[in-house]
Amino acid sequence: MMYKGYLLDLDGTIYKGKEPIEGAKEFIEQLQERNIPYLFVTNNTTKTPRDVQTNLSQHFDIHVKEETIYTATLATADYLNSLNKGNRVYVIGESGLVDGLLSSGFIWDEEHPDFVVVGLDKKLNYQKLVTATLAIQNGAMFIGTNPDKNIPTEQGLLPGAGSIIASLISSTNQQPIIIGKPSSVIMQGAIERMGLEKSDVIMVGDNYETDIQAGIHNQIDTLLVLTGFTQKDDVSSLPIAPTYTLNNLSEWGGWNAINDTKK
Repeated sequence: MMYKGYLLDLDGTIYKGKEPIEGAKEFIEQLQERNIPYLFVTNNTTKTPRDVQTNLSQHFDIHVKEETIYTATLATADYLNSLNKGNRVYVIGESGLVDGLLSSGFIWDEEHPDFVVVGLDKKLNYQKLVTATLAIQNGAMFIGTNPDKNIPTEQGLLPGAGSIIASLISSTNQQPIIIGKPSSVIMQGAIERMGLEKSDVIMVGDNYETDIQAGIHNQIDTLLVLTGFTQKDDVSSLPIAPTYTLNNLSEWGGWNAINDTKK
C-alpha cells in the first residue's frame, strides 16, 4: 500500500542517543523528494520542536521544518486547554515541558495546581516527588506525558518518564491520564495536524509498547523497525503483529502502490 502520510518516532528510530541509525536520513529524504507529508510524533518532552529540529540538523544532517515535529508537550498543552479546568500546573520535567506549558498560557503553582504534569526529569529529587504527591492527593489532575519505561541511547536503555510516573502511581494510588504514545490523545492531535484520514497514514517506530501500540489502538497501520527498544527475538511473541517489521528503514519498499515487505 502507498501511504499518503507518515507518523515517525525519533528516539530509537531515527537516532539512538548521539548515534545515527542506518537508513533513517535517506528515508526522510525520500519523503521530502516525493512530497509525502510526515510528522515526527515523539514522547520526548525534554526538548522543544526547535531543539529537535536543531538536533536533527546539526548532529544527523537531517533537515526538516519545525512544524513537522509534534511533541508530547504540544499534545499535553492541546489536551489541557481542551478541558477548560484551570490553568495552574506543577510540572516534573525539563525545560522543554515546563517552558512549553508556560508559553501556552499555564501558570506555575506548587501549592494548589489544577494539574500535575509529569515527564522525564534528569534532575529529579525527593522534594519534587513530595510536592507532586501532595498536590495529587489534594485533587490535582495527574497527567503523565508518556509511559516510556526506557530511553534507547548509545549507552543502553536508560530510565524514562514512565519510571517517574510509576513512582507517583505508587505514592498516590492514582492512575494518570497518559498523553503520549500509545495514548489516543497524541495520535488524534497528530492526525488532525496532518489533515489526513487514519487509513491513509502509517506509524513508524522502534517501540512496540508505545509506537506500535499507538497505531494498533487507533486503527493506524504500523511499521516496526528493530533499531531500538523492541528486539528481533521479541517479534514472534508480540500479541498483535505490526503491519510491517523491518531491520531498519533502509529496507522499506512501500514507496510504490504494491508493497510486498509485509510480515
